[in-house]
Amino acid sequence: MNAGAAAKAVVRDVALAARAVAHAAGQGAASDHLRAALAPWHGKVLAGYMPMRSEIDPLPAMADWAGPVCVPVVVERAAPLRFRRWTPEARMVPGNFGALIPESGDWLVPEVLIVPLVAFDRRGGRLGYGGGFYDRTLQALRAHGPVAAIGFAFAAQEVPDVPTEPTDQPLDLIVTEAGRIAFP
Repeated sequence: MNAGAAAKAVVRDVALAARAVAHAAGQGAASDHLRAALAPWHGKVLAGYMPMRSEIDPLPAMADWAGPVCVPVVVERAAPLRFRRWTPEARMVPGNFGALIPESGDWLVPEVLIVPLVAFDRRGGRLGYGGGFYDRTLQALRAHGPVAAIGFAFAAQEVPDVPTEPTDQPLDLIVTEAGRIAFP
């Protein structure tokens, strides 16, 4: 394991433990803060996610969205995610890595993404599970035009400094149960 991967592993362990404690306490006003943060993109194609383990839950904001909503689908390792249309009534099935995905539906290209994460910092750094799916996806989407990446997490997942590499894609803002964190 190289030094960067080792540093990320340490931060990941600490942040996952903090996230589990925060999850047990509930997410408070997080959905309201997320709805407010999404308002500038009203009607755009929104990518959310199906929460797993102790991830903060974006489903209430996704269900209220006035526009198309999609969720990520892992089609192959080391490739960008694809996004399938989602509605609260969609029949969901287990996908790769245990995330639920719509059994069928149109493939969409999101303009704004609610991004799950393990840890974040106040510079827009994001640490995920280590597969690089969101970094590859954001890089590919941003190559074709503006795309907003909104990290959604518990405030307890904030760390002073996320170890980053050149391939890591920054977030545009973070939303937690405590409110919105914008970056300069």
